[in-house]
Amino acid sequence: MTRKYLINIPNSIRNLAVAVAVAVAVSLPLTTVAQDFSQVEFRQVPVMDGLVMLQGAGGNIAASGGADGLLIIDDDYEGLGDKLLTSLKTLNPEGPEFVLNTHWHFDHAGNNRLLGRTGAIIVAHEKVRERLQAGGMIKALNTKVEPADKSALPVVTYENAMTVHWNGWKLSLEHASQAHTDGDTVVYFYQGADLKAVHTGDLFFNGFYPFIDASSGGSARGMVDGVAAILARIDNDTRVIPGHGPLASKADLQVYYDFLKTVVDRIESLKRQGKSIEQVIEAEPLAEFEAEWGDGFLKTKDWIQIVYGSL
Repeated sequence: MTRKYLINIPNSIRNLAVAVAVAVAVSLPLTTVAQDFSQVEFRQVPVMDGLVMLQGAGGNIAASGGADGLLIIDDDYEGLGDKLLTSLKTLNPEGPEFVLNTHWHFDHAGNNRLLGRTGAIIVAHEKVRERLQAGGMIKALNTKVEPADKSALPVVTYENAMTVHWNGWKLSLEHASQAHTDGDTVVYFYQGADLKAVHTGDLFFNGFYPFIDASSGGSARGMVDGVAAILARIDNDTRVIPGHGPLASKADLQVYYDFLKTVVDRIESLKRQGKSIEQVIEAEPLAEFEAEWGDGFLKTKDWIQIVYGSL
């Protein structure tokens, strides 16, 4: 297939031991334990002309098809590879030419090997390549991740920011340091000077508690700061593709931010007072938020432990 590489690269280029199972299909846990994906089908959600969100079992995928070919952001669990390709080929029979990983977790990068072997160019922050190459433990999930096959590794990496020009979009990839992980990428979609959409990666779990992977360099405070930075860039017309959950707006992201900042501030204050994790849980810092946000795969006690441990 013909490839056009219009990339501007800068020089400085769920199984918690105490967690419960799935609440909704799009919030399946980050786990390497074999899962039954037989009932999972990818759903295509139109975002705007030239941009689609795909929802399977893992993280939300953004796809841009057009004259330049197909570019996708994230690629779900490995066990869904055939179904993913079937869905993508309705957008472009040749499949994706570019895969951008928002971070290294296997519900977002699980099909890197498959797509890399079919010729896709994988792009990510440099920390994503490092973690995929080395493997490691996701401690909060008690899960060991083996080193990735060479074909699954990003071949284009960046340090702070980079730009991809594709299908009339200018995609601005920006690093959110120490947020969900230490290698998160937020992707902003521009047409000319107009910011039309953003893929937040796992900085935004729309409707339930977000997972924070401290063992991969993430932190609750970094999550708060990272979401604040997105809010400062977008406007009320910007379509927001979250890492998990339904397509969103700036108003939805603002509600999430207000919840997240309030709770992280409370837990951090209690920790600074010398409160143990048991004392923080007893203080019920999420009392008024639990009904709205506590129906995902993480329950309140477990999420408080994750936030507390990441501060």
